[in-house]
Amino acid sequence: MLQEQLERLIQSAEQGDARSREQLFTTLYGELHRLAQRELRRNASLTMSPTTLLHETYLNISGRQNAAFPDRARFLAYASRAMRGLLIDYVRSRRAQKRGGAFEITSLPTELPERARVEGELEGIGEALDSLGAVEPRLAQIVDLKFFCGFSFAEIAELLGVSERTAQRDWDKARILLQRYLKDQDSAEADNEQP
Repeated sequence: MLQEQLERLIQSAEQGDARSREQLFTTLYGELHRLAQRELRRNASLTMSPTTLLHETYLNISGRQNAAFPDRARFLAYASRAMRGLLIDYVRSRRAQKRGGAFEITSLPTELPERARVEGELEGIGEALDSLGAVEPRLAQIVDLKFFCGFSFAEIAELLGVSERTAQRDWDKARILLQRYLKDQDSAEADNEQP
């Protein structure tokens, strides 16, 4: 599909045309499937298939009437945020089940502690990225495009209409801010655990 046709499709989808939204999702299916595979590879402890994650993402996106994505980059970033949110919800659900939320009989956990740590980190990264998005939306978008979508700095620069160096600087700044947020969260949790 030509870039011009894709832009018209995105504009129509943003104006609330459900059929255009569905066609946009179909057009970008290959890229979105690649994003889902990447997310699940990064979180090896999750037992969901990329196709399931992608279809759940579609249902999530199609159910939102006020979703705004004026261009391809923002649509892919929006889709990656939706995937991230679904994965965090999935991890929370699994954690609740492990604690007996869905069962009458519970057993002692036999999983390795590293797995629980990775699942907790995914939730923390999601919260940190949401906080960053509230303060610096472009930085959060660059993190979505780089970390979750797997785009190169050259691709990000082209999508956002900035120089490659600016995209790299913004990525560095975003990483620093996210690390600070995560460190502050760890400190706050440690303070809450102490009597």
